[in-house]
Amino acid sequence: MLSAWRMIEDAKVVSQFEKNFASPVSEQELMDKTGVSYHHVNVDDLDNDSEFQRLKKHMGITYQDNVVISPATMSDYDDKLKIFFREHLHADDEIRLVKDGSGYFDIRDDEDKWVRIWVRKGDLITLPAGSYHRFTTDDKHFINAIRLFVGDPVWTPLNRPADDHFSRLEYLNKYPVKAK
Repeated sequence: MLSAWRMIEDAKVVSQFEKNFASPVSEQELMDKTGVSYHHVNVDDLDNDSEFQRLKKHMGITYQDNVVISPATMSDYDDKLKIFFREHLHADDEIRLVKDGSGYFDIRDDEDKWVRIWVRKGDLITLPAGSYHRFTTDDKHFINAIRLFVGDPVWTPLNRPADDHFSRLEYLNKYPVKAK
């Protein structure tokens, strides 16, 4: 089940690893305001899970790999988390399936405020190309995820500001940010 909420203002955040909850966000609201899509998958038997195979085909997935993010598996864990947690966008959708562990994807909504999505075992999430977002582990500091790609595997972050990038312009056509 999807868990998402608006975050408290950045100035009030003590730790990126905490929930920093302000108010709940429904799956429908998340989709409507950010374009994030969510599915739950049986990760204990992926080879025989017809729903996962159907989703991969529907999304056009052509490549996948596995990443484990934790202090035990990454000698440069703290440095990597700083990179992942810096606000950025990608030219392609970011699609992740959590096999084990948990973490947070934060995405900007239509008011340019953070919405936090808590991903856990079985959660398949797609962050649209051009959406400003960031990632961090939660207080358990462990996530094992499958990275799914359409076409060649590319993971190039474009740090904010990247407002003139074609993917950002296309994203804003679908999910405009309200004027302040």
